[in-house]
Amino acid sequence: MDTTPIMVSTWSFGLVGHEAAWPALRDGGSSLDAVEEACRAIDADANIDSVGYGGLPDRDGEMSLDGCIMLSPSACGSVCAIKMFMHPVSVARRIMENTDHVMLAGAGADAFALEQGLKPASLLSDEAKKKWEQWQHEKEARGIDHDSKIFPPRPIDDGSGGPLFHDTIGILAIDANGVLSGACSTSGLPYKVPGRVGDSPIIGSGLYVHPSHGGATATGTGELVMGECNSFLVVELMRQGAAPDEAIRESLNRIREDNEIRETHQVGMIAMTPQGEWSAGALRDGYRVSITTPDRNEHVKPMFTLDD
Repeated sequence: MDTTPIMVSTWSFGLVGHEAAWPALRDGGSSLDAVEEACRAIDADANIDSVGYGGLPDRDGEMSLDGCIMLSPSACGSVCAIKMFMHPVSVARRIMENTDHVMLAGAGADAFALEQGLKPASLLSDEAKKKWEQWQHEKEARGIDHDSKIFPPRPIDDGSGGPLFHDTIGILAIDANGVLSGACSTSGLPYKVPGRVGDSPIIGSGLYVHPSHGGATATGTGELVMGECNSFLVVELMRQGAAPDEAIRESLNRIREDNEIRETHQVGMIAMTPQGEWSAGALRDGYRVSITTPDRNEHVKPMFTLDD
């Protein structure tokens, strides 16, 4: 089965990963390799402050990373709260391929990565440490003890390359053999309570892929996504016959109906069928997606927001 390769990612900085992964995907490489390589490139970019080395730490100044990778319900891997390795998707892939498990967490996941021969790395960049120190000073100056009162602003991506604050990278790709793969990587909510894990490594919430029905991934306020299992929901709606944009709209409407949407909240999604039809939507404006095919390589606004 010969198909046209395609790669779609959340946020404009997704193009950083596309640049690294597209040449091999274009030339016949696997979509699984492509989504892993794209996440690795973004993880290593210190200018991206929500993923990997550039990500912002938790309340105590400690870094932890989460991620997952998926081919199908029977082929997926996930990792959360790792503190020694920069590329959670690479750890997740080894869980998927080399164990009978789906998810490992914390110190056990770090130990597993060591056993697999992965190389430990420092996770806290100098710039991220400075931002955390500034946040601490602001808390003290305002006499605030409860961290939730200094919640980071919602991510705004206007395509200019400015600060995005918190935004998971989620990637979907189809290769020339028609194989659909997906991956997510994140450093989680900036200044989170230590131990907090969001939707990104949760199969069905941050990412879901079914080879016959399609894939979906979410970004933004993980707590909203976890309550609705939005990525699974989108793929299930596509299984029932909905187009990607219809499925995303229904999924986001569920969030809006069931939650009090605060000014700091945002959820953006992308979805793709096994034939390469795709769409993107968000709760509100300020969301971008990256798209690469043999004919285009750009970041664009989503097809819709619920505020439209």
